[in-house]
Order: sequence, then C-alpha cells, then structure tokens
Amino acid sequence: MNVQPVASVAGGPPLRILWTLPYLPWPTTSGGKLRQFHLLRALSARGHRITVLAQSKDALGADSRSQLESVAERLIVLPRRPLKHPLTLLAAALAPYPLLASVNGLAPALRRTFGELLEQPWDVVQIEHSYALQPFLPELRRRRQPFVLTEHNVESTLGAATYQGLPRWLAPFVLWDRWRYRRWEETALGAAERVAAVTWEDAAEMSRRSGRLVDVVINGVDAAAFAAVRPALDSQRLLFVGNFEYPPNRDAVEWLAGEIMPRLWRRLPQARLAVCGHAMPESWARRWPDARLEWQGFVPALPPQQGRAAAFIAPLREGGGSKLKVLEALAAGLPLLSTPQGVSGLALQHGRDCLLGEDAAQLAAAAAELLSRPDRAAGLGAAGRAYAARRHDWSVAADQLETIYRELRHARRP
Repeated sequence: MNVQPVASVAGGPPLRILWTLPYLPWPTTSGGKLRQFHLLRALSARGHRITVLAQSKDALGADSRSQLESVAERLIVLPRRPLKHPLTLLAAALAPYPLLASVNGLAPALRRTFGELLEQPWDVVQIEHSYALQPFLPELRRRRQPFVLTEHNVESTLGAATYQGLPRWLAPFVLWDRWRYRRWEETALGAAERVAAVTWEDAAEMSRRSGRLVDVVINGVDAAAFAAVRPALDSQRLLFVGNFEYPPNRDAVEWLAGEIMPRLWRRLPQARLAVCGHAMPESWARRWPDARLEWQGFVPALPPQQGRAAAFIAPLREGGGSKLKVLEALAAGLPLLSTPQGVSGLALQHGRDCLLGEDAAQLAAAAAELLSRPDRAAGLGAAGRAYAARRHDWSVAADQLETIYRELRHARRP
C-alpha cells in the first residue's frame, strides 16, 4: 500500500510501526478484530507506516488480504498450529506458560520472523495481548527493544471466558493455570515500556498488580457508519449481536432464551428476539424452536438488523473490557438494555442513557417498559447515540494511542 507521508493529527512526522497480532483483524467477527482494524485504519490514514505481523489459525483469503493491505504498508501472516497439536497439549499441561500463552506461543517461525524484523529501525513496536507475547519477548529483551503492550482484558481474571466447557474434574488445572497467568501477567506488564488497557477499571487493576502506570486507549465506534440507522421503535423486536466463540456471549444468549424472554412474553406475547453473530451453535435453534426467536447467524452488515429492532439487549454476566457491540448499538440510536457487566468501561447512566438490570426479572421488566413505550425508547436512543459519537469515535482512541507513541523514548523526534 502506498501511504502519503503527511503529518498526523497529533502532530509530528509519520512513525514506522511494527504491530503484532495473534489473529487476522479481518473479517471483523469479534470485538478484538474490530478494534484492531479500525485503529490500524485510523493510524494509516494519518500517514503512519505500519507493518502487521499476524499469526492466524485461518488462511488469508483474497478479501482479507485486500482489506488488510489497505491499512498496512506490509502484511506478514504465519499459520498458527492447530489447537489440539501435541506441542500445544503438552505445553498446556507442563509449560510454565498459561494455557492461552501456550496456544498462541512456542512458535519458532514466528519468533524468527519477528527477530528479522527487529533488525530494522522501528519507532514503535506494538504487541497486542499478553497471551501473544511469548514468541516475541526473548527477541525484545535480546535487542533491548522498547515496546507497547495493549491488553483488552485482565486475562487472569477471566476464568469463565477461558475455561468454560472444561469438565469439573479439571478444576485443579484451572486453579493452577490462573496462577500461571497471574505470574505471566506480571512478567508481561513489567517488560513493556508502556501498557495500555481499554477501560479505566482494567487500567487500575493492572496498575495495582504491576505497580506501574497503565494508560487507557478506549474502544470506539465508527459513528458515521451508523448515523443513518433509524430503529423500528414500535417493532417489539430485541437484538443481540456477538462472537459466539467467546463463552460470555454464549452464556448471555442462553440466559436470554431460557430465562429472560419467557418472563418478557408473559407481559408482551408478541415480543421477538433476533440473535446475530459469528460461530452460532446450531443446537440453539433446536433447543429453543419458538418462532419469536430469530437465529440469524453471521450477518455481513449490522445496520439492516439494527433498523428492524426496537432495542439492543446486552445481558452479559461475564467478561471484561468495554463491549464494541454495545457501542455500535448506541451509535445506531438503539435504546440499550443491559446488565452492569454489559456496560463495563462505559460512562452510561441508568435511566438517562440506558436501562440496567441485575437479574432476569429486572431485565424482562425493563424490556417490557421500552417495547411498550416508543417515546421513552426514542429518548434513550438519542442519548446513547450522542454519547457514542462524543466519547467513543475511533478518532478519540487513535488520538490516545498516538499520544503514547509520541511519548515513547524511541519515538521522540528533535
């Protein structure tokens, strides 16, 4: 990709950035991928010269290559070994690294390629996720190369997100692995020149654990892409969107279908729920065959679905960080129903910007109120849309990240 070397919004000349990822950021089937792609796009538009080094379980298709080469000057993709590869299983059981680091690490070809890249001068080296650091850390230390580490969650606390589905008899392993991750987290946070979290709550926890300053680079939304959406406030149709490879999203849908919707139907029998997202389990349609539940699966564009919905519901009970699906719903003007966990990291106020509920009964009651009162829903939707555009446009996140880059010792210019 040819990039015009213009000064960035934050000022100063363009930077040469080496950006590593444990997955392809396109297609944007998860919040993490969405974040990566939009930040890469924003920084590229400011003239920065970015090399992306990604390890991926999926082959690089023509569409992905085209999209990623539009935001990166150079794209390098190496295959990740299968999850059930003998080395991964052996490392998960015996290595000093936690499960996630073993799955994404111990990759000689990745380490070798990274080492070769470090022979070039870089203004910024950015590592995404502590669980992806293992192949890079020896080369970074050997060359005394400062780097930025971005953490999307406090990974050592996300037990359900990592271990859901494991049999109960593996409970001792889970406890041991979380201990391994706490140790690895200390190593990763201590090794980076700068650390960035996505919420102030996560930053405070990382700071407490590491004894160092942790910056924040917020999650964002392309507010302009959703500005034309007009929700169908009289449709009595709820919407949920998620990547269902992520256990907290699966838990949210199962809670919705099994407990929240039956309570709502006792109040509003015509209410509907549409569920969209990548890797949707086929078993859900068989388990809950009610015609009022619409199992949409992956949809290439959200605005058509948002325009058919009266509200967005985010009944998340687990997970961390701030939720990109929630920000996109807010930017589309959808009134928001959520648990406190669903709005973690966001400065939303109950009753002004959204409606919150702690349990199934409270969420069902809040949903009934919104679906029965389009005027009330319209007010919440307008407030949420204004909040997303004002506080969480991707340009805000790019400014925050660029400020960190400019403050790095090795990025300073005379």
